[in-house]
Amino acid sequence: MATFASWPDDRTPESPEATAETAIPALVAQVYESAPAEERCRLVETLLRPLGVLSLVAIANGIFAKIRFRNAGQDPGVRIDDLQNVGAADMVALVHHAQQVSVETVDGLVQQLTTSGALAGSAAAALLIGLLVQRARSRRGAQARADDGSLDRS
Repeated sequence: MATFASWPDDRTPESPEATAETAIPALVAQVYESAPAEERCRLVETLLRPLGVLSLVAIANGIFAKIRFRNAGQDPGVRIDDLQNVGAADMVALVHHAQQVSVETVDGLVQQLTTSGALAGSAAAALLIGLLVQRARSRRGAQARADDGSLDRS
């Protein structure tokens, strides 16, 4: 006789959205790990943009805050030597925070990934692009439904 595990009353299986929210940071970290140095810099620059200094201090033992402070008043770009100590776990933390502040910034990685010849052929990049596009479509659909509902009530 087969038995099935049941969920405790206070837990439910993860929704596709929740799965995407955890998969996306891991995939970005994989892409980062396999990317050439210049592309790593571009990825980090993009993800740092929406975050304030306080957020950066709290992420990955402040490694990204050090990059921001080093670049203060200078070229805002991330240099290759800035990323010597940035690993996959740091990138997961950075993406997780960036998603909380500006999911659009993370979704914008699609453009960066598709225009980069060095990254476009990566399996992790292909999976990441698919997840980001799917999440953006889902969010737009939810927004359209919400807008339609607000028009119905007017």
